[in-house]
Amino acid sequence: MEFPQKNNPLHGITLEMMLNHLVEHYGWEEMNERIRINCFYENPSVKSSLKFLRKTEWARKKVEALYLKSIGL
Repeated sequence: MEFPQKNNPLHGITLEMMLNHLVEHYGWEEMNERIRINCFYENPSVKSSLKFLRKTEWARKKVEALYLKSIGL
């Protein structure tokens, strides 16, 4: 049985959706300034960033926080 996550603003939002939103909202350069991650600086792409972020929890948390900030939460 699934329980809805009313208090989780990230429920239903995939990492790829977050990244696409952030790239559109900030662009790779600004994202690199806000979160120092090589995949945002050196040949940035959604695919390479997803690969890194799925393996690296600290970086994923920073991306989630930036996403929430960008949508006003």
